[in-house]
Amino acid sequence: MMHKMLFLIFVLIFPLKNMAQTTVSGHVYDYENKKLPLLYVVVKNINSGQVTQTKSGGQFDITAKKGDLLVFSKSGYDTDTLFLIDLVAKRIFLPVSVNDLKEVNIQGVRVNPGVLYKDPKTKEFKRFETDDLRGKKNNDRAGGLNFNLGYGKYRREQQKKQQIEETEIYEDEINANFTNEFVGKLTKLEGEDLKNFIYLYKPSAGLVKADRPFDYTLYLLKAFSTWKKLSADQRKPPALPKIKKS
Repeated sequence: MMHKMLFLIFVLIFPLKNMAQTTVSGHVYDYENKKLPLLYVVVKNINSGQVTQTKSGGQFDITAKKGDLLVFSKSGYDTDTLFLIDLVAKRIFLPVSVNDLKEVNIQGVRVNPGVLYKDPKTKEFKRFETDDLRGKKNNDRAGGLNFNLGYGKYRREQQKKQQIEETEIYEDEINANFTNEFVGKLTKLEGEDLKNFIYLYKPSAGLVKADRPFDYTLYLLKAFSTWKKLSADQRKPPALPKIKKS
């Protein structure tokens, strides 16, 4: 009889335990040095909008469920995504961004300007190393001479695209942390005052990027201290310019 009761309890509890499992954890490492944990990697759940960061050991925990899409991003590294087919612990390896790879100057190389297209913004020819392909010859797919056949413009476009994507990641982090609930709880502001305060003191992506990890609580307290010294008119956002009718 006792065995039957224990079996019944196990059958009832086990499904509930599985249903309650709504988080996924893991570690993020450098792709080349797979024993090097990466700190302050931004982990975002695209489906829920939740954002977190890896700790000193590269560890992360984030609310998620099967079918969610996680995005891993860090300055200097390529952004990676993970589609969750289960909630077991994950090991993520981020490769260094090509734009940040170590470059070595090549001396004494000349190219006939009449043969190759010359980009007016072309930089000095480089040889670079990537992944595990160090020491390859110039005719191999990694390294070699960069003759810049219009590649300079393409690379600048890719850098601009990467900067825009990085800014969007920081904006998402700011929106997830600097919320009405967070600001109102610490400042006790409500209504129009709360709306105006957030408009005036919401941190920018550049500010958050420059001070990692960004301390939202400390920033909020300093901003609120400044806000209390303002007059009633100064606490209001500037009026929008009037548009003249043509």
